[in-house]
Amino acid sequence: MDRPMNLFRIILIALCTAAGGISVAQAGGDAQAGQQLIASCAACHGKDGNSASPANPKLAGQSEKYLLKQLKDIKSGARDIAIMTGQLDNLTVTDMSNIAAYFAGQTQTAGTAKPELAELGREIYRNGNHERGIAACTGCHGPAGAGNGPAGYPMIAGQHADYIAQQLRHFAEGRRMNDGGGRVMRGIAERMNENEIKAVASYCLLYTSPSP
Repeated sequence: MDRPMNLFRIILIALCTAAGGISVAQAGGDAQAGQQLIASCAACHGKDGNSASPANPKLAGQSEKYLLKQLKDIKSGARDIAIMTGQLDNLTVTDMSNIAAYFAGQTQTAGTAKPELAELGREIYRNGNHERGIAACTGCHGPAGAGNGPAGYPMIAGQHADYIAQQLRHFAEGRRMNDGGGRVMRGIAERMNENEIKAVASYCLLYTSPSP
């Protein structure tokens, strides 16, 4: 790897760290208490956090800190998800922390992907595209897509490809803006074309998904 690319990755990691330090919520909920609060969540995300619909994210095994942040952002309006409007209005921070703890403790199921997109997806995920300012996904999400729990960066291994692709489009279009002051995801996604978005989303399933 040449020196410019190494510098590029160092800068990305620094931005991720800064963004995480600013926006990541503290976590430490009661999973048993959270299990009693997930009835409405289960309709879209499954009782164990493994959603049946590729349009809805899997929550199982996700970082508790990341889940709590998303719940708080959705409730505050910092992250706009129409289908969840009003769903969290009656939940306290403690309630949301407990829900996050419950889903974080569940086991994620593996998915299926499109092998024909694997080569391009692997290249972007692991190396990015320096000339176009697309950073490697490994900088924040790790080489196996496991994320970084303490920093609050999500696990993307095993996530529905359709969901990942849609979130990348939302970041690119400015429809999702809760990626912190560093605008890391928006800055990367807006430089990706549709084929690259689909390839990266598929690669997360094909080569980084956890064992069933």
